[in-house]
Amino acid sequence: MTLAQECGYTFLGEVKDFHDNTPIVGATIFMQNLNKYTTTDVDGKFKIENLCKGELTLVISHIGCETKTIVFDITGDLFKSIALEHHIEELDEVSLKAKEKKTTATAQETVIKEDILRQYSSFSLGDALKEVPGVSSINTGNAIVKPMINGLHSSRLLILNNNVRLQDQEWGIEHAPNIDINSANNISVIKGSGALAFGGDAVGGVIVLNPTRVFRIDTLYGKTIVSGQTNGRGYSISSSLHKGFSSGWYANVQGTLKQNGDFRAPDYYLTNTGLKSNSFSVSGGRKNFESGFEVFYSYVDNEIGILRSSHIGNVNDLVNAINSQQPAVIEDFSYDINAPRQDVTHHLVKASYYKRFKNFGKLSLQYDYQNNHRLEFDIRVGDDRNKAALDLNLQTHTLMADLNLDASADRKINIGVLGRYQDNFANPDTGVRRLIPDYEKFDFGTYVTMEWNLNDNTTLDAGLRYDYNKIDAKKFYRTSRWEERGYDVDFSDIIIEDLGTQLLTNPIFTYHNISASAGINYQINDKSSIIGNYALSSRPPNPSELFSDGLHHSAARIELGDLRLDQEISNRIAATYSYSQSNFNVLVDVFYNHINDFMYLRPTGIEQTIRGAFPVWEYQQTNAALYGIDISSNFRFTDHLEWQHTSSYTKGNDISEGIDLIDIPAFNTNNTITFKKTEWKNFKASLKSEWVFEQTEYPDFNFETFIASSQENVLVDISTPPDAFHLLHFYSEVTLPLNNNNNLNIALSVNNIFDTSYRAYLNRLRYFADDLGRNIMLQIQLNY
Repeated sequence: MTLAQECGYTFLGEVKDFHDNTPIVGATIFMQNLNKYTTTDVDGKFKIENLCKGELTLVISHIGCETKTIVFDITGDLFKSIALEHHIEELDEVSLKAKEKKTTATAQETVIKEDILRQYSSFSLGDALKEVPGVSSINTGNAIVKPMINGLHSSRLLILNNNVRLQDQEWGIEHAPNIDINSANNISVIKGSGALAFGGDAVGGVIVLNPTRVFRIDTLYGKTIVSGQTNGRGYSISSSLHKGFSSGWYANVQGTLKQNGDFRAPDYYLTNTGLKSNSFSVSGGRKNFESGFEVFYSYVDNEIGILRSSHIGNVNDLVNAINSQQPAVIEDFSYDINAPRQDVTHHLVKASYYKRFKNFGKLSLQYDYQNNHRLEFDIRVGDDRNKAALDLNLQTHTLMADLNLDASADRKINIGVLGRYQDNFANPDTGVRRLIPDYEKFDFGTYVTMEWNLNDNTTLDAGLRYDYNKIDAKKFYRTSRWEERGYDVDFSDIIIEDLGTQLLTNPIFTYHNISASAGINYQINDKSSIIGNYALSSRPPNPSELFSDGLHHSAARIELGDLRLDQEISNRIAATYSYSQSNFNVLVDVFYNHINDFMYLRPTGIEQTIRGAFPVWEYQQTNAALYGIDISSNFRFTDHLEWQHTSSYTKGNDISEGIDLIDIPAFNTNNTITFKKTEWKNFKASLKSEWVFEQTEYPDFNFETFIASSQENVLVDISTPPDAFHLLHFYSEVTLPLNNNNNLNIALSVNNIFDTSYRAYLNRLRYFADDLGRNIMLQIQLNY
């Protein structure tokens, strides 16, 4: 006797939103085994009847959702609840016309897109960031470029590379960020401390480098950029390759080689200004909606020559350099990089994991390790000629956890915690007194941020963060310096060994820091919106500000820290107005930043050493105020012709002394006319006018010194800014299709078209030489 197969089973199902558990109406249910369809009702439910025993494969899809395939084993009547992700934004993100996703809701944030970054493939991060109004740079020559946001730089800016906060001894003006710009898909520039999840000490701002997006599709693509330039006779080769799978697995690899010889001012070569840079990064992992992980590694090695004429033996050399119109050393072009020079290597390793929980949120965990080795070579003689004068090795371990509660469509809450351990080793075997001592640093932070969508037009956000910092250092002081600065009275308890002419001390400092932010984003109408933001930031002194004690050879000055320094507290208010229509848009940022106990480096006099007399610069504190306005606009005359404009003005006041702050950028304005013709192989050509005014608001820190050779007192003019300057730049490109998947982009640019001689106020080498002359660059990018 044969029994008939039972086919009377019923499958009841419901489809709900993964985040907030609300029913998804109208979802399509495809029964793969039966080749039939059904849909969910107003309650998100569906029914399948007369099922036989065995496997049932359902493919559930809905507009705006990620399609899901699930196999069920039917052995009887069955009920299942199925969750779909209903907030997928990947379709927008792959669209070429999609609006760039921002990191914050109410902060003053600008996103630099991939096509702009491509133009700066051969240059530095600091060069590219100057595309953003209000962002300038403070330079040591042409290769060491530090970003500056609204007059603030170095430790006041946080730089994140693939969600890792860069730790590379950023305290020095002549310490450029160790990042290859080619590794970023786009960059977010946040003015002020508008992103508490990254840190509470971002008094100046946050710079976020985002890697290439990962999509769950079977794909293989890449690009190679090759460029050559006349100034410095340099070349750059950068290549990247991405492999993705529909299963969520992916891998990325990217590398860059750069080399430049001596750069040239309009009238002479800038001897010993070459650059060699090698970088490499690789990442891989698996990305699915409910969980995923990533492993990432990057390596950067920069060897940078510093203008030979900037190496001064004493203050007499400085006076001669300031009074001279040309560098003291001018030699023929060379690719050699000699002392003074820097050799910096940076390793970064990151491992991250995330897991989403139904009707709750997303938990992210991350560990990262960084190793930064900085060598600075002075011009020396004898057995020490090839030995670094500064040898620092900084190792950093960081653990982070972040919980994103997004079950509500109108409200998001982020809660996070961070722990960090840092160890700095200053090699004592350099033959030179160590500028920075050995130290250990311990950080702990926790934060909560909230974002509310009150209605279609209004978004509010707020956040609160607490940070604990501890520095435990071992440092030698000359007894004479110890007593001169009054430390024998205030810090006698930290002496652990008296060696007569020297004291071994163990300074231990702890800091408790509170940071907060609040903001509103209001859409006035379809064309205009306003943003208001308040940020409270607290930044403890860094080891350089506390412990510097000696001759900083690459800066040719004696730098003195102060153990009495306390946290600086910033209160920043800002507002943004945005107006946009089909052929015209304008964006206006205004800000006021009041900083209590603002730390800065100030010249205070002259000190005699066995090498001669050197300027003494001391870290001091004052109350300061910075305020200003940044404007950007765009007007399209026709489909082929448009005009872009940016202007920035920043004012810095030392409130306590009633004087101007040092190193504040002058007013600058840029205007660009661009012609585009899509029919001509996507042809584009632009002419840019860059006008930087003279800085007329600056402190007078000039001083007099006695010159033994001439037996007279002379004025050392280190304060007076150079004249204003105006430059013209040209850029053009075409894109040639090779086949359905490949194209070739060819770009030609000319910077400083008229080979204008100028000196920039924020270039530390302005005392010794002019800035760069004309540079013609050809760049070819193959996309495949």
